[in-house]
Amino acid sequence: MADGKRFEGSESYVATGDLQVAVNAAIALERPLLVKGEPGTGKTQLALEVARALDMPIIEWHVKSTTRAQQGLYEYDAVARLRDSQLGEDRARDVANYIRKGKMWEAFTAPKRPVLLIDEIDKADIEFPNDLLQELDRMEFHVYETGEVVKAEQRPVVIITSNNEKELPDAFLRRCFFHFIQFPDAETMERIVQSHFPDIKRRLLSNALTSFFEIRDVPGLKKKPSTSELLDWLKLLLVEDVDPAILNSRESGKLIPPLHGALLKNEQDVQLFERLAFMSRREQR
Repeated sequence: MADGKRFEGSESYVATGDLQVAVNAAIALERPLLVKGEPGTGKTQLALEVARALDMPIIEWHVKSTTRAQQGLYEYDAVARLRDSQLGEDRARDVANYIRKGKMWEAFTAPKRPVLLIDEIDKADIEFPNDLLQELDRMEFHVYETGEVVKAEQRPVVIITSNNEKELPDAFLRRCFFHFIQFPDAETMERIVQSHFPDIKRRLLSNALTSFFEIRDVPGLKKKPSTSELLDWLKLLLVEDVDPAILNSRESGKLIPPLHGALLKNEQDVQLFERLAFMSRREQR
């Protein structure tokens, strides 16, 4: 364990018991922790909270569709060296001046054991995870241009997130400790909200959560609102001082909650609720 400490969540991050077990197991096994779950369930935030709780620096590598595994190790700017050489620059004689360190290099050589976040690994090409297998296993890599070997003196805590946009290779999965963050139930969600809004009134919290989970349960919803969107919505409700009674969607056919733009993120879902509200009003006549 990192300096004998165990991850137990924090005042601002509610970690369920099984998530705490997963984090601590991955650290003990010195395996990357692969975290999956719905967008907005706190996967990225988990790495930041682990680093904060265990007093470790955080190094973040946010993966995009164009990201290559090599960029996490280092990049060699041959074009810049050629240009400097043509201009007669002395620095062109040393190839090391044109090596740009990647996030894994930073993590391997950090003076203090860090948490390395590889965020949304499933956004990249399917070969991206396989290209990192050896480096994550051995915690070292070779820099061909300089001939040096970069080796981790202290193994970083690696947390990898995925939104399940594509399947990850079996060889990669075998090397990870896996955890799926279930969407919080009402009790856990209440604790999460109270950690962010400790002074929220009980009636507002109760009505907002009821409305939120009713929205998520509507059949045909294209994108269910997430935890982060609920927190944004509650922040707006508090700023606008919305009457909690308005949030009761069962009254007067008001199925669309106030400030719904924080929860419903596409026109199809808004139109779905408008149709449901229209049908509800017609039935009450």
